[in-house]
Amino acid sequence: MSGLRRALFGYRRADVRSALSLGEAQIRDLEHRNEAQRASFAELESEATALTGMVLEREREIRLLGERLREANECHDRSIGSLEAIAARLEEVEAQARGQATRIRMKALREAVEVSKKVKALTDAEAEAEADLHEEAGTPGNGDGDGGFFEGDVKLEIGPLGDFSQLVGFEDTVGKLGASEIKVDRFSEGRATFSMRLDQPVDLLRELEGLSELDFKVRHTAPDNLILDVDEDQDSEQRAA
Repeated sequence: MSGLRRALFGYRRADVRSALSLGEAQIRDLEHRNEAQRASFAELESEATALTGMVLEREREIRLLGERLREANECHDRSIGSLEAIAARLEEVEAQARGQATRIRMKALREAVEVSKKVKALTDAEAEAEADLHEEAGTPGNGDGDGGFFEGDVKLEIGPLGDFSQLVGFEDTVGKLGASEIKVDRFSEGRATFSMRLDQPVDLLRELEGLSELDFKVRHTAPDNLILDVDEDQDSEQRAA
C-alpha cells in the first residue's frame, strides 16, 4: 500500500482499485501456478506409483527366477551325482571285463598248449607206429639217410628248430629243391611241418643234406611223408654262437 497516494478522507479510489486489481491478478497467477504444481505433482505421483508397480513386478520376477535357478542347480547336482555313479559303475564293469578277458585268454592259451601237446603226442605215436610197421615189413625206416625219391604232394616234419630264423632258412632250402606250393602247416614247440609239391622225382634226403646247414637224422620215411630230427647239440652250439 506504499504506492497509494492519500486523499482528503483516505486513499484515492482509483489507486485503491488499481491495487486491488493487481492483487487479484497476483492471486489468480498464484492459483494457476498452484494448479500447475498440483497437476505436476499428481503426474509425478502417478509415475511414482507406476514405477513402484514395475519394481514390485521385477522383484517378483527375480524371486521366481531365483527359485528356478535354485531348482536348476539342484537338478544339476542330482545329474552330476547320477553321472558319477554311472561312471563308477562303468569303471567297475570295465575292470570286470578286463579280468574276464584275461582269464579267457589264459584259458585259451592253456587249452591251445594242451591241444598242441596232444597233437604232438598223436603225431609221434603215429610216426612210431608207422616206423614199427615198416620194420615189421622189412622196409627201410630211419637212420640210414637214404629215403629214395619223392614226388607229388609230400609232408616234411623237422625239429627241434632253435628259432624263427632257422624255420625261414629251412623253408628257403626247401624252395631250392624245385618244390612248389610250399606251406608251413604247423610250427609248435620247435617242430615245423611243411607241405609241398614235387613235380618231378627228387632225392629229397640227399638234396637236403647237401643244401641245409642243419645236421639231422631220419626218424621216419614214407612215400609221401618224411620226419627229421635235428641234432640238438648242433642247435645249442648255433644259439650260443
